[in-house]
Amino acid sequence: MNVLIVRTSSMGDLIHTWPAITELKTHYPNIRLSWLTEESFADIARLHPQVDEVLTLSWRSWRRRLWQPAAWRELKALKQKLRDARFDLVLDSQGLLKSAIPARWARAPLAGLDWSSAREALASLFYDKKHKVSRKLAAIARNRLLFGLSFGYAPEGQPLFGVRPGERPSWMLSGRYAVLLHATSRASKEWPEARWVALGTALSAHHDMVTVLPWGSDKEKARAERLAAQLPAAVVAPKMSLGEAAGLLGHASAVIGVDTGLVHLANALNVPVAAIYTDTDPQQTGVVETPWATNLGNIGQCPSVDEVLAALQSRRDWT
Repeated sequence: MNVLIVRTSSMGDLIHTWPAITELKTHYPNIRLSWLTEESFADIARLHPQVDEVLTLSWRSWRRRLWQPAAWRELKALKQKLRDARFDLVLDSQGLLKSAIPARWARAPLAGLDWSSAREALASLFYDKKHKVSRKLAAIARNRLLFGLSFGYAPEGQPLFGVRPGERPSWMLSGRYAVLLHATSRASKEWPEARWVALGTALSAHHDMVTVLPWGSDKEKARAERLAAQLPAAVVAPKMSLGEAAGLLGHASAVIGVDTGLVHLANALNVPVAAIYTDTDPQQTGVVETPWATNLGNIGQCPSVDEVLAALQSRRDWT
């Protein structure tokens, strides 16, 4: 069976789809699985070993270049590639117009969320088979249930992400290190800089850890450099691809981060994680709580440094 999964963005949403893919391939190991996603997140889709092919689109780029013939040629080429693949089933697990429209281009039976379940109700009009999945469920549970309804099985047990980290970065010094994920999409989700400094200082003094500060934009790089200048043992990471970031996170002794996709990536790689929430509800979009990962805070709450350290020290594999 030739199946296409459509989940175009964002990083956290793609990572929340991994357990559903792991479970699907457990039930049907002979399915050939393709994944359609935004080009900027293709590395996330490729990290799952059960994905046979990753197809990409560039909505953001196309919107900026609609007046250019090249954009229309790229769009037409993707349409043709989807049709030529002759999929037996397409599943849009995102429930947005921007995912439902290209999903329809494949000209195959198309499944997705029903009117009350989809994030954009109009997207459900594109689907041949519609499934009801409560929007109150956490993102991973929603994906697993949608996949189960679409392929005829009931999700069971704890979610299994099914991915492995890449190699430890060659630029990273030997020894134990903690990754501080200070960057996020909204200022309201940030953790105060003074608390990052206090946390990094404690990790260095009491746990002999170097702290690593990744970044993705010039503004985030400036903050990483500002924090590193105040810490006793800190490294500002070079600019990394998502695959390289997976290697960094997967070999860390601890990952502490705000509400961002890289926190979910660390969660999937089974390293000790403390996820900090200050403006979002972790019941909906938090990490999967395990013996080595926990959520802290909530809307209008800001965890203290002591709370973060206590959470890490209670996790499995923490020494």
